[in-house]
Amino acid sequence: MEAKDGTTHAIRLAQQPEADALLGRSPLAALTGMLLDQQVPMEWAFSGPYTIASRMGGEDLDAHAIAAYDPEGFAALLSEKPAVHRYPGSMAKRIQQMCAFLVEHYDGDAAAVWADAGSGAELLRRLKELPGFGEQKARIFLALLGKQYGVRPRGWRTAAGAYGEAGSYRSAADITGPESLAKVREYKQAAKAAAKAEKGAKAG
Repeated sequence: MEAKDGTTHAIRLAQQPEADALLGRSPLAALTGMLLDQQVPMEWAFSGPYTIASRMGGEDLDAHAIAAYDPEGFAALLSEKPAVHRYPGSMAKRIQQMCAFLVEHYDGDAAAVWADAGSGAELLRRLKELPGFGEQKARIFLALLGKQYGVRPRGWRTAAGAYGEAGSYRSAADITGPESLAKVREYKQAAKAAAKAEKGAKAG
């Protein structure tokens, strides 16, 4: 996130320099990437904010502008090829809902969600209030904030659950380049295989 002195964080989630630079300086881009991170590869999801910003004619995302955008027009913007997501229409709606929430409760400032959170538990609660952020997504984003953005309120690792563990490769929170991306993919594939095997055993 961009600090008051203009410094940014080196993020490697999108695996594209321009898209990662936006994630490193824009709190709203980071939230939007996390929102998009489902049912598509992580790099695709986290490159989405840069694509949206470019198609809106800017270098950053603005919660006020997105919330006020014509819904059909915003869905069309995400649907342009290459599409921002596998389900651009539904994701466009979710992004607008999240931005409208940020406008109503945080004056459009995404960083305000975590800026003064007094504890990890409070931050988790705030993240879960965001449209589109369930328990798991909120915990992953909390871990991402702590591990890569320096947002570490008291008890943040505990609030993030397993995703907050140091040295783990479970989620987007642990991706710092191609090697860690591959490790996270391996973990997810193994977890999926284990769940499938357990389901098969119960059925049998």
